[in-house]
Amino acid sequence: MSYTISGLTTVGDCDVLLTSAGKEKADLEFKKLSEERLTNKYATTSVEVDAILQGVLVELSAVNTIIGVLPDGPTKEEEIKKKVKLEYKKFLLENRKESYGAVALLEKELDLARVVKELDEVNAFITVVTDHKGTL
Repeated sequence: MSYTISGLTTVGDCDVLLTSAGKEKADLEFKKLSEERLTNKYATTSVEVDAILQGVLVELSAVNTIIGVLPDGPTKEEEIKKKVKLEYKKFLLENRKESYGAVALLEKELDLARVVKELDEVNAFITVVTDHKGTL
């Protein structure tokens, strides 16, 4: 972006802007670090949730098959209880997948990209003001 620095006529004006931009830069660097950590967490969690969910689905399918061939009795009742627990676990994992899945990961990556762009622009602003300060 092109800045109208011609209005800056004193070193003091430049110093005020540089101090403000320096604070903004520090805040953005912290935000960038936070976003990087969150993005990494989402990436790891997304893979873990998908893997666990696939295992639960396979186990649920096996339990359904077992229930279908067992005669009524205590063993069948235990398998039905196991099925209910697995269905609940599946429900929880699907909800967690919404929070940490591929879509959530992409949203975090977008947040990180935005912060990086903001940081680049603040750095460019600091460079422009610093260069102008040198001419005063």
